[in-house]
Amino acid sequence: MSVLGQFAALTGPQRRAFLAAFLGWTLDSLDFFLLVFCVKAIASEFRTEPSAVLGAVFLTQAFRPVGALLFGMLADRYGRRPVLMANILGFSVIELACAFAPSLNVLLVLRALFGIAMGGEWGVGAALAFESLPKEGRGTFSGILQEGYAMGSILASAAFGLLFAGAHWHGIIIPAIGWRGLFIVGASPAVLAFYVQTRVEESPVWLAAANKRKAKSFHSAAPEPQQLIHFLPTFLFLVVLMTAFMSFSHGTQDVYPTFLAVQIKLSPETIGLIGVLYGIGSIGGGIVFGVLSEKWGRKRAIISAALLAIPVVPLYAYGHSAFTLGIGAVLMQFMVQGAWGVVPAYLTELSPARVRATAPGLAYQLGGLVTSWNGKAQALAAERWGSYSVVLAFTVVVVALALAGLASLGHEAKGREMTEA
Repeated sequence: MSVLGQFAALTGPQRRAFLAAFLGWTLDSLDFFLLVFCVKAIASEFRTEPSAVLGAVFLTQAFRPVGALLFGMLADRYGRRPVLMANILGFSVIELACAFAPSLNVLLVLRALFGIAMGGEWGVGAALAFESLPKEGRGTFSGILQEGYAMGSILASAAFGLLFAGAHWHGIIIPAIGWRGLFIVGASPAVLAFYVQTRVEESPVWLAAANKRKAKSFHSAAPEPQQLIHFLPTFLFLVVLMTAFMSFSHGTQDVYPTFLAVQIKLSPETIGLIGVLYGIGSIGGGIVFGVLSEKWGRKRAIISAALLAIPVVPLYAYGHSAFTLGIGAVLMQFMVQGAWGVVPAYLTELSPARVRATAPGLAYQLGGLVTSWNGKAQALAAERWGSYSVVLAFTVVVVALALAGLASLGHEAKGREMTEA
């Protein structure tokens, strides 16, 4: 069945739950990437180096596990839907506050708080989506859901290219709003909370479990100790695996706009266009490898995408023009997000029902914590060695091999029932 056919076959509540999770991740990603594209401008205003501003990316990633644990536990106790609304409102308000940061230190604090809100959204949204969807085609929907992250990158790229320095479009003059104006635009996701409130239903798996606990007079949502002990080795493996995944995505994305601006000296419009194009490539990769994971299994799809990223390095890091670099960036993110497209289904399939909003998101974000230094370290290395190209190439080769090796060691869980995991 085609991707559109599988989506059309869903019931109304299933479609709305999936759409809420997808849009939540999209808009969360938009707010994250707006800062990534504005690193050079923020550094200029606060009279510092790009590596100092990239400390904000470090703090966002470092605090994401706090949000995954906090909001995940709340979602396992009180339901996926209300906690998802709180997440969306939280990161929207903080994004708005960033627009008025009077100093770099204040901005860094706000991005740490943003990390807490961002950290909770993925796990809660994924639990809501996959507990509502049928197991058939789960890999396909996983690929689409994860590419909400790429869609957010596309929106951030377009906003940066059109609004940051202003633009002319078919005779229409679009005024420049700078990085502060972009953060105000980034507060718009708050309206999604109203959609969740009025149109999205609670996860049927969570409701069934809550009714069962109520019938048995269980007043605590804590999972049984034996269940936790049995799951612990798998959880620790997922943390290590997600460390490699985070290094794969952030290592190829976070400093790439800075590389294009500082070393290649491309204009904001060109950088924004390249960002849009590699975002589209990301979506294609997530969907393609998500579909393939239904045929090949989750592990084989991840390994294939990771290894196919290595031959793209010459175009991606050493292209001699905007055109060749753009092709390299599109192909690179097709592979990177191809591997990532399998992640939402893989993590939720491996997690027990009673910790499904907590465990996948916490493993995901703990991997981000381990690699939270990545963007800043890459920028410092490039400033020291005078070349972002070497740093980017080295990152891709090492991380792709590590990810493929780790994925080969994991369990295969394609098609597992959500109520049995």
